[in-house]
Amino acid sequence: MSEHAEATTRRDFLYVGTAAAGAVAVGGAVWPLVNQMNPSADVQALSSIPVDVSGVEPGTQLTVLFLGKPVFVRRRTPEEIEEARAVALSDLKDQNSQNPNAPDGGESAPATDQNRALDENGEWLVMQGVCTHLGCVPLGDGAGDFNGWFCPCHGSHYDTAGRIRRGPAPTNLAVPVAEFVSDTVIQLG
Repeated sequence: MSEHAEATTRRDFLYVGTAAAGAVAVGGAVWPLVNQMNPSADVQALSSIPVDVSGVEPGTQLTVLFLGKPVFVRRRTPEEIEEARAVALSDLKDQNSQNPNAPDGGESAPATDQNRALDENGEWLVMQGVCTHLGCVPLGDGAGDFNGWFCPCHGSHYDTAGRIRRGPAPTNLAVPVAEFVSDTVIQLG
């Protein structure tokens, strides 16, 4: 009986050893397939970019490319800020701020001008320059019926805070994750 027990033990050892070697071989073959799905180094490097805004005068905007999409960085005039803050929420088609920088991540923040602007006094507005209807790039610098942006593709009108006011676009222009890292540099991402 001891010979039978010894043979079983050797056989079990061979099964376990073969299974372990097979598991290592499968892991070695699968790892490159899973790893190739990770973003490349150049994509990771562009996931956060600094934007120098020292040359942007009040009433003008800078357009930068971030994650393959245009981003509008606008330095608004006091008149533009006043016009945006005078709009009642009930007049807005989309009453959500669309701003991940808002206190609750923008999930339930109302679309007031204060919740969409980058700084407390409302001078800086940063938005993705992509119409929320079909992805066209809106015209800026006071275009449209509300002195903000106008999408020439299908006629969406945005106000001076980037909120949809008229046209087929369903939501406000999205605000990317952004913050001031110095007095003249905004970090996107």
